[in-house]
Amino acid sequence: MKKWTRWEDYVAGICGLYAALSVIWTKQTGASMALMLVFGILLIVAGVLNLSLPGTPWLEYVQCALGVLLFISPWVGAYYDLTGAAWTSWITGIIAAVVTAAAIKPAIDTQHRMRLSH
Repeated sequence: MKKWTRWEDYVAGICGLYAALSVIWTKQTGASMALMLVFGILLIVAGVLNLSLPGTPWLEYVQCALGVLLFISPWVGAYYDLTGAAWTSWITGIIAAVVTAAAIKPAIDTQHRMRLSH
C-alpha cells in the first residue's frame, strides 16, 4: 500500500471538511457548532495521517470512531431538531464510518505484510 493513494481516507477527510465548513451555511447552536467543528477537524487530521501512514490499523479504527461520533453528535449535543446541522452530521458521519470500516482489513493486511518483510 502506497502513501496518498487510499480513496477511503480521502472520502473520510472530505466528509470532515464538509462537516466543519457547513457551520458557515447551516443554522447552528453552540453545541452543534462545537461538535461539528471538532469532529470535522479530527476527521481531516485522521484522514491525512492515514494517507501518510499506510498500514496503521489503529488509525483506521480512530477514524471510524470519529465518523460514528459525528453521526451520533446530533443526539448527544441535542441539535437533532436543527435540520441542516443534524442531517449534515448524520450523512457525513455515516459515510466516513462506512468507508473507513471498509479500509480496516486492507490496513491490517498491509501491516502484516510489512512485518513479514522485515
